[in-house]
Amino acid sequence: MTLNHYQTLEVSETATQTEIKLAYRRLAKQFHPDSQQVTAGHEQFTRINAAYEVLSDPRQRSIYDQRRQGIGAASRNRQQRTAAAQQQYRHQRQASRSADDQVHDWVKQVYTPIDRLMAKILTPLKGELRSLSADPFDDELMEGFQAYLEACRTWLEQAQGRFQSTPNPANLAGVAANLYHCLNQLEDGIEEMERFTYSYEESYLHTGQELFRISSQLRRDAKTGLKEVVFEANASPWP
Repeated sequence: MTLNHYQTLEVSETATQTEIKLAYRRLAKQFHPDSQQVTAGHEQFTRINAAYEVLSDPRQRSIYDQRRQGIGAASRNRQQRTAAAQQQYRHQRQASRSADDQVHDWVKQVYTPIDRLMAKILTPLKGELRSLSADPFDDELMEGFQAYLEACRTWLEQAQGRFQSTPNPANLAGVAANLYHCLNQLEDGIEEMERFTYSYEESYLHTGQELFRISSQLRRDAKTGLKEVVFEANASPWP
C-alpha cells in the first residue's frame, strides 16, 4: 500500500507545522544514511524528505490536500509578500525638512539600529557552525544552534520593523535598497539553516551560509554608499 505524506511522517492530517517539524526531525535522525542507526536507509529517507517538502510549506500542503480531496489546486502567489514589502520604503520626502536633517535622522533611526542588528546575526555564524560541526546529531549542540537561529529571527524582525518605520531620503535610495535586499537574504538564509536543523541535509546549511555571505556584501555596499552620500553632501549624519 502506498503511504500518503501524512502517513510517511506519522502525523495526522490536522497536524500543526510544529508537530510536522518535530516528526520530521525524529524520522530524519532515525533514517538518515549517515546517522549510524540500524534503521538508516536512503529509500525511506528520500520518502521522508519528499513528504516534508510538501507538508512543511503551507502553500504546497494546501494544494496537496485539495488534490487528495479531488477539489483541485488553488493557491496564492508567494511573491505578493515581496511585492508588498518593496513598497514599504518608497515614501515621499518630507518637504518641510532639509535634506541634511532627513539623512541625519534616517541614519540615526533606521540605518544604525539595523546595522547593529545585522551584526548580531552575521558575526556569530562561524562560531555557531564550528560548534555544531563537532556532532550535528548531538541534541544539545543542535538545540544551541536552533536557539541562535531563533534569536536571529527576533533580531531580523526588529530590523525589518525599523526599516519600515521611517521613509528614506531620496538621496539614500541606493543605501535603502541594499539594506532591503540584505534583510531579504538574511531571512532566506535563516530559513535554509532552520531546514537543516530538521533534515540534517548539508545542502540547506551550505545555501544558508551563501545567503549570509551575500548579506554581508550587501551590508558593506550599504555602508560604502552611505559614506559616499555623506561625503558628497558634506554632512555628518552619524548619531
